[in-house]
Amino acid sequence: MRGCSKLLPLAAVLTGGVLPDIRSSFLPFFVPVRPSNPYRITSRSPKPSSLRTVFAMASAFKTEESRFPPAVQLPIPSVSKFKIALCQLSVTADKARNIAHARKAIEAAAEKGARLVLLPEIWNSPYSNDSFPLYAEDIEAGGDVAPSYSMLSEAARSLKITIVGGSIPERSGNHLYNTCCVFDSDGILKGKHRKLHLFDIDIPGKITFKESKTLTAGQQPTIVDTDVGRIGIGICYDIRFQELAMLYAARGAHLLCYPGAFNMTTGPLHWELLQRARAADNQLFVATCSPARDASAGYTAWGHSTLVGPFGEVIATTEHEEAIIVEEVDYSLIELRRSNLPFQKQRRGDLYQLVDVQRSSSQ
Repeated sequence: MRGCSKLLPLAAVLTGGVLPDIRSSFLPFFVPVRPSNPYRITSRSPKPSSLRTVFAMASAFKTEESRFPPAVQLPIPSVSKFKIALCQLSVTADKARNIAHARKAIEAAAEKGARLVLLPEIWNSPYSNDSFPLYAEDIEAGGDVAPSYSMLSEAARSLKITIVGGSIPERSGNHLYNTCCVFDSDGILKGKHRKLHLFDIDIPGKITFKESKTLTAGQQPTIVDTDVGRIGIGICYDIRFQELAMLYAARGAHLLCYPGAFNMTTGPLHWELLQRARAADNQLFVATCSPARDASAGYTAWGHSTLVGPFGEVIATTEHEEAIIVEEVDYSLIELRRSNLPFQKQRRGDLYQLVDVQRSSSQ
């Protein structure tokens, strides 16, 4: 426990001053592992061959221990190739119009052969703290009190596609959430992701916004098995936290979907950078979808919805205007890139460890 004096201040910073209880917290964190010397050979030990040295080093690195619980094997998806659509939509103050407009975009994407459709963050409402309570829907109740949710479910069922439904304001009891719903090709809700990291930003003279004024943070990561592979879900600001993406990769995700609405200050600097970093670090596909830019809106989105491949390469992207892009995802590239750069076999479990608190507490 000698290293705890150094670990606890770091943990306090990462958790906002509150140290997490591994038995109840759901978010991943890093635990430094007691260092060892993989090169130490006692005077009594015979000098190993070069091959034995390599194996000894690999064993000492404890690669399999760099993830706790150990990373799962990448599952074999039901399809190796499919088309994904990113629907960069204009958003107005007219909720009924926004819902009808999104439905038309989904239909257009399906007609172009898309088996997976991704919508933007907060596509049924203006992006503002004043609007969130007014446009929020009770997803659990469904029906007339959740028209956006109901449309997505019906569209997925009738078009026989998977929909990652961007995000909408959700009301649950006394709380509001920024929520993404994932529907399978039967229109069944497969997962519901509540934004984990709330967007609180203050750049004087540029932009100030505090989602925490109205929204509540979600409590658990969301990974969903679908007809088009295993998908990890994040919403906008979630993409800035690499631990979440690493957790999804360790759980066997093929694709990470981030509906998002970066702004005119951080968008030009960070939007593509973060997408490519998450894809390259974890060697999987990353898809993002933004609202179209509206310079007259109170919050102006950057746009530039993008699909990135497992080598960090931009496969397709939009500009700032309304657009639908349909592009092929080829999962065979994941294994190819992981053989080109075998990160999974090179990690140093003797030095660091990613702890999936949710999985570890359930074992």
